[in-house]
Amino acid sequence: MSYVALYRKFRPPVFEDVKGQDHIVTTLKNQIKSDRVGHAYLFCGTRGTGKTSVAKILARAVNCEHPVDGSPCGECDMCKEIAAGNSMNVIEIDAASNNGVENVREIIDEVSYSPTRGKKKVYIIDEVHMLSTGAFNALLKTLEEPPSYVVFILATTEVQKLPITILSRCQRYDFHRITIDTIEGRLKQVVDAEGIQVEERALRYIAKTADGSMRDSLSLLDQCIAFNYGEELTYDKVLNVLGAVDTEVFSKLFSAIYTQDINAALTLLADIVIQGRELSQFVNDFVWYLRNLMLVQASDQMEDVVDISSENLKALKAQAQEVDVDTILRYIRIFSELSSQMRYAAQKRILIEITLIKMCKPQMEKNDEALEDRLRILEQHDEENGKLLKGIQTGQVAVATSGMAPAPGAPTQMVKEKKVLDRAVPEDIKKIVAGWPRILAHMDNPMKTYMQKARLSLGNGDTLQIVLDNKLLADKYSDGAENEELQGILDEAVGKHVTFELKHLEAQQSFEENYVNLQAINFDIVTEE
Repeated sequence: MSYVALYRKFRPPVFEDVKGQDHIVTTLKNQIKSDRVGHAYLFCGTRGTGKTSVAKILARAVNCEHPVDGSPCGECDMCKEIAAGNSMNVIEIDAASNNGVENVREIIDEVSYSPTRGKKKVYIIDEVHMLSTGAFNALLKTLEEPPSYVVFILATTEVQKLPITILSRCQRYDFHRITIDTIEGRLKQVVDAEGIQVEERALRYIAKTADGSMRDSLSLLDQCIAFNYGEELTYDKVLNVLGAVDTEVFSKLFSAIYTQDINAALTLLADIVIQGRELSQFVNDFVWYLRNLMLVQASDQMEDVVDISSENLKALKAQAQEVDVDTILRYIRIFSELSSQMRYAAQKRILIEITLIKMCKPQMEKNDEALEDRLRILEQHDEENGKLLKGIQTGQVAVATSGMAPAPGAPTQMVKEKKVLDRAVPEDIKKIVAGWPRILAHMDNPMKTYMQKARLSLGNGDTLQIVLDNKLLADKYSDGAENEELQGILDEAVGKHVTFELKHLEAQQSFEENYVNLQAINFDIVTEE
């Protein structure tokens, strides 16, 4: 006997075996038990969710001589005849290849003949949205008032293409995408029945890749079993067959992009290409990884929603703490657009490389969306260079006047010692508040731009309170080189050590407004000979 594909071999024979469509199965069983079977049904939903399977079960159930709780018994002559495809009572039509008016007229002519055996004559029209306009019009009257022994079952994946006149004449049933847990459970039953050893992680990944389609999951499982025939089907083998990438690679790629490490990002991509992974699937899986990262970053109670192992979930939470949700959302949008562009692209690798370079070099992008990354880079460089600048301004770091060594006998420039200042008193703080415009004149950009909007007041004791309209700015000048630079300017203004505190307003402006004037920092170093 020739081999039968798994999705055909394990097609559900009764309603109880249909997975993930309980809302439909329960309704149809109750209709059969109460003898309230309709004359026209419309089954719509994505591929592989059980539309044709349920239609065939319903066709057997309405003709079964001894139905069991609304399901066909499978033992009577009519059930066996229909299951073998020999019954004249069940007619399956593919509307994709029989979509003309003539085909529909043949159906109308046949409807007038009652079944010689059984109770009902069932017409299953698959992909009914492929019918032409004339064919739909020819079907309308018969679909509305067929003979009592006729049942129409229309199945489609694109219900929006059906005329409203067809929709209004049918009982509509929407088939949902099947959950990953349900698919995994069904796959477990299949491999147990086939006597195949499979890792649980492997089944889980196949179930997730199927994207809600039971038929797709069985086809993928069939493919993986054939590739590793006679061996245990492991998670790594499934990745190899499906051209997929492990989660750890996505974690490394995200870190490379976020830290602008273009060499690491392109090296990872080169490794993916060398391993023969499918690049479109790689991008789609990375979008899914970003989605998981976004959910974990948004809430700590996402274990049931994020479908990954406990080890990967722990690593995902650690990575989520280092990034904000706005950045993740922007990355999701960029890679989703890339996935659409790759569908018809001849050079998929080049498109991915261009995207990675732009994300790792945000200064190449002139739009506001990359502003946050550009600011983050500036702040990293500013933190490194600010310490050197502060040392030069305070005289703690010596600066040579030229690239040549000093002449023999010339005095060597000495590092100045930092002067100890007295603590500023409330009167000194009031002078700073009153003379703030004059102090601003001694500041360089971008500090001058930021501090123009600041609100100053005398706080508790001898503290100067500086209120900014942005939390990021307040944090920026509360620590590090920026804080030391501001401290030096305030101390120089009154000749005393000023204790200050930075706060931010709750109603802050958008990030882009606060930083729109950020420019590259240019320092003029004046040295004394």
